[in-house]
Amino acid sequence: MTVTKEAELLPAPKAEDLAAVLLETTRPNRPSALSASLTFGWRAVLKIKHVPEQLFDVTAFPIMMILMFTYLFGGALAGSPGEYIQYLLPGITVTSVVMITMYTGVAVNTDIEKGVFDRFRTLPIWRPAPMVGYILGDLLRYVLASTVIMVVGLVLGFRPGGGFVGVVLGVAVLVAFSFAFSWVWTMFGLLMRSEKSVMGVSMLFLFPLTFLSNVYVDPATMPGWLQAFVNVNPISKLVEAVRALMAGGFDGDAMMWTLGYGVVFTVVFGAWTMRLYNRK
Repeated sequence: MTVTKEAELLPAPKAEDLAAVLLETTRPNRPSALSASLTFGWRAVLKIKHVPEQLFDVTAFPIMMILMFTYLFGGALAGSPGEYIQYLLPGITVTSVVMITMYTGVAVNTDIEKGVFDRFRTLPIWRPAPMVGYILGDLLRYVLASTVIMVVGLVLGFRPGGGFVGVVLGVAVLVAFSFAFSWVWTMFGLLMRSEKSVMGVSMLFLFPLTFLSNVYVDPATMPGWLQAFVNVNPISKLVEAVRALMAGGFDGDAMMWTLGYGVVFTVVFGAWTMRLYNRK
């Protein structure tokens, strides 16, 4: 490299001058809680974009569920598949979406195993932002799963009394509840040592909650001791609220129970999640 005579004559910068320049440099503003959460949510969406196989659980799984239960049990439980789907579809929508909430915990645990969390904790951002981002990204899964089920249901003969507005309101309540319910699995994602453990524990809770409910049959046909559990099951209350909205009505009691459960899940498990996250 050739150095000109003018450059040779320039005095070397003093250390004091360099320090002054560095001190005068304006540091970038710290991102807001909303901005940081949305950024991490977009990260979760991009992971789906780069690995589209992740959408299998929100496309093929719901279709399989609705076809299997409609045609296997429809004739026996309601006289015909066409009659049964009017009762089943809101419940199977709830079941399918609630089942895939566990993947939030799996994603958290996977990032912990890869060491990504160590980087997140060093960033000058709102502490809960990564956890909120996981759930915000998964909201896309919930909407896609609900849309797929509704389309298949309409093809099979489902006719919601509440029309388009009733369906949208029902899905909105379901997505809001799923956001709150996902905090349960973020907690397990931080607590368990592997993603297989997270999935195992999730299924241990999800199967009784979804099957011991009013999703598939009227609780009045169940034994009294089982009805006692079914009637306070959070999934049953959510199904009642969604069914009423899709049918063009409004079940105030079920809606209050659903909102109450949502608040409890968010406050209790959200706080527990952040406690584990800060100690991880």
